[in-house]
Formats: sequence, C-alpha cells, structure tokens
Amino acid sequence: MESKPIIEIEKLVRNFSLGKQEIKVLKEISFSIQKNEYVALMGPSGSGKSTLMNLLGCLDTPTSGKYILNNQDVSQLSDDELAQIRNKEIGFVFQTFNLLPRATALDNVMLPLIYAGMAKTKREERAMEVLTEVGLSDRVTHKPNELSGGQRQRVAVARALVNSPSIILADEPTGNLDTMTSHEIMGLLDIIHKAGNTIILVTHEEDIAQHAHRIIRLRDGNIESDELNTSITAFV
Repeated sequence: MESKPIIEIEKLVRNFSLGKQEIKVLKEISFSIQKNEYVALMGPSGSGKSTLMNLLGCLDTPTSGKYILNNQDVSQLSDDELAQIRNKEIGFVFQTFNLLPRATALDNVMLPLIYAGMAKTKREERAMEVLTEVGLSDRVTHKPNELSGGQRQRVAVARALVNSPSIILADEPTGNLDTMTSHEIMGLLDIIHKAGNTIILVTHEEDIAQHAHRIIRLRDGNIESDELNTSITAFV
C-alpha cells in the first residue's frame, strides 16, 4: 500500500487586494511531497515562491484550494490552530537566523519546547542533543553576538529540529553567509535529510537548489516545471 504524501496541495489560489484591484499571486497550483523528500522551490522575484512558502509554513491561509499536511486539512484553520500546527509540524530556518539576541544558544533552541509545554529538564536535554547534532556542544552558553554567522545558522537549524517536526522549511538559509559557510550549512541539511527528514528549500540561487533531489520552479504564480534533479550536489 502506497503511503500518503506528507504534503498535498490541490488547486491552491492566493489573491491579495490592492485597493479595488485583486492581484492573483498563486493560480491553482497542485503538487504533493512525499515523506523524506528534499525539494527546492525556485523562482524569480514576483513568481509567488514567498507566498507559497508562507502557505506551506502555515503562516498564511489560501484564498481557495486545499493544503493537506500530514493528513490534516490546514487550509481554513484559525490563527491559533495554525500556530499549534507550526510549532508541532514545521521547523523553520530563515535567512536572517531570527534568534533572540539576549538569549543563549541553548535558550534559543529550547524556545519551541516551551510553547509545546515540555518540562524544563527534558527541554534542556533535548536542546543539548540537537545542538550536539549540529556541532555546537561547546557553544551552548554563547549568545548570538558571540557566534559567527555559520554558528548562528546552526543554532537556527537546531531550533528547527528540536520538536522533531514533519518538515524542515528553509527559506534562503545561506542568503547571509559567505560561500564556505554556505557549503557547511548545505552539508548540514544534507545530513539532516539523510537522517530521514523532509526538507523544503526556498531559494533563488541555482547552486543552492542543486542540493535538492527535486526542483519545483515557479513563474507568474504557476508551476513552470517540476523535475527530479539528476545532478545533485552533496557534501556528505
């Protein structure tokens, strides 16, 4: 029996109102993503990829169409329900790291577990575990301004992993990093994927997209192409 996709998108539409005009940003797009896939979403500015990422990350709801995440229709949920789904099902890695500046690496990584209601001892144990996984066991008491850009992004990756989410959503994860550090972070995402995680990578950089096993290209709110990547770049 074939397993159900972890993500199913059916005729997804997202319109925005600009005065009296309605702007159609996503135009009835459909696709599915299987568990443990590594997919890149690509497209030029204005293609709709950021809007799609917000929908996939449950940061927004569609105008129409369906979004099934882990067998649950999240298309029409309330803001509170979306927040619960985000904390449980999705690990975010952002270009700008989005770390709390006054908090240590350990405290930053524990944050999603506080929202999840986990006891303090277990929170610390789990946060230490993922910080060790990303190679930062010796930096747990450091604050973001005491870390390099690459280390800060590793903290962000650890925070994304800490709740054992269904998917990791990485939005331009190397956008603020130099080439060598970018390679390190992409190597880390390769390892995370090999460990069984589903990764969706949003990027406009072709060389970064080449790490993914499948590339979905958007243009003008439509899917221009959806193809398996036959020339995968990997560092592990």
